[in-house]
Amino acid sequence: MWNAISNVGDAALTLPIAAVCTIWLTLSDRRLAGLWILLLTAGMALVGITKILYFGCGVEIPTIEFRVISGHTTLSTVVWTVAIALLFRCTRGSTRVGAVVGLLIGALTAVARVFDNAHTISEVISGWLLGATIATLFVRAFVRSGTRLFFPYVAPFGLLLVATVAYGHHAPFQNMIENYSHGICARISARVLSPLLSRQSD
Repeated sequence: MWNAISNVGDAALTLPIAAVCTIWLTLSDRRLAGLWILLLTAGMALVGITKILYFGCGVEIPTIEFRVISGHTTLSTVVWTVAIALLFRCTRGSTRVGAVVGLLIGALTAVARVFDNAHTISEVISGWLLGATIATLFVRAFVRSGTRLFFPYVAPFGLLLVATVAYGHHAPFQNMIENYSHGICARISARVLSPLLSRQSD
């Protein structure tokens, strides 16, 4: 059961959903679409950095059992919060209520990741807070803009179709990060430490 819930936050599902939201927003308001891409990219970059630092450099905080920010929790929280907020808006419902539903889905994903022994409590809390922060920033900007969404009755079917096709698949990002992190950290160390060592020798 927990694995099935965890799949809701897998990048193989959430990134296609995010892509549909991007297209939908682009057709409605390009500035909002740009903000959405910027915020989502920044969040994913932060998650990626913590994973590279842990898998490649061994950086962690043992006292709170923190190694990496949970990517599943972050993606689930931010993507479903925004997607459901948009769906509520196009059906003339409350955007804020839709956002709350998305945040709850993110929280449920966080619980699933802990019970699935994939992450510690501190890791999923950080993931949920990161995703919730990004989603809140975007939803607030969306509400204030008063943007009318294009294709209000077509886009939801697109989201449903993508969700149906993509659910259950798994993105290879975790394996890629684990395989290449050591090389990345080695290059960073060489570029940072070598000049320092050369200066000390001089």
